[in-house]
Amino acid sequence: MVVVVIAVELVVVVVVEVVVEVVVVVVEVVVVVVVVVVVVVVVVVVVVVVVEEVVVVVVVVVVEVW
Repeated sequence: MVVVVIAVELVVVVVVEVVVEVVVVVVEVVVVVVVVVVVVVVVVVVVVVVVEEVVVVVVVVVVEVW
């Protein structure tokens, strides 16, 4: 009977450890995905702003030349 109780306790401990590890990995993946999405959004915003400024400068120069 004692052996069965010890075996059940060991199984519970192993299952809890595996679940904790899986949760930690999932959280790490979610954090990495969020960071990548934020970086992509920032890069897109910077590119759009730079392109907008370049277009404005080109239009002003073309208008001045005409």
